[in-house]
Amino acid sequence: MAKNSKKQDENKESTIDEDVKATENNQDEVENVEATKDDSDLDNSPNEAAAERDRYLRLAAEYENYRKRSTKEREMIYSDARTETINKLLPVYDNLERALKTECTDESFYKGIEMIMTQLTEVLNGMGVNEIPAVGEPFDPNFHNAVMTIENPELGENIIADEYQKGFTLGDRVIRFSTVVVANSN
Repeated sequence: MAKNSKKQDENKESTIDEDVKATENNQDEVENVEATKDDSDLDNSPNEAAAERDRYLRLAAEYENYRKRSTKEREMIYSDARTETINKLLPVYDNLERALKTECTDESFYKGIEMIMTQLTEVLNGMGVNEIPAVGEPFDPNFHNAVMTIENPELGENIIADEYQKGFTLGDRVIRFSTVVVANSN
């Protein structure tokens, strides 16, 4: 038994010695690889740094473009929503304008309609909505929609003689074109 035990101890020691030698060899190999890697990293590091910087600049530019595009889209959505809301209010404006042109015997009723029209006009102006000037102005197809022409030498050529429906702008954007009659003095 003592012989077996002694033999087992020798086997364990030889196995341990082999493991230690293998570990030392592996460690040497790792150090050689790391040294080689460090040398190659030093050679490639300016190129890698330039490539990383280039990737960073591209990513930063893409993000800036995304941010600008998102801001522009948000502004367009807001502008479109405002325009749509104002377009839904314009028939009310038209009806109030017709009511004011109609003869009325009840003075207080007429005064109430005037007050409502004044309030609506102030609200629209506060939102940046402006009427497009029409009667007596030169015809501009960017703002006016001509539905008829008349002969009137007194007005001159391409001057607006009458307005059927008011046009409005929101800033530089036309919300509704003025529907007009244009005079031709040919």
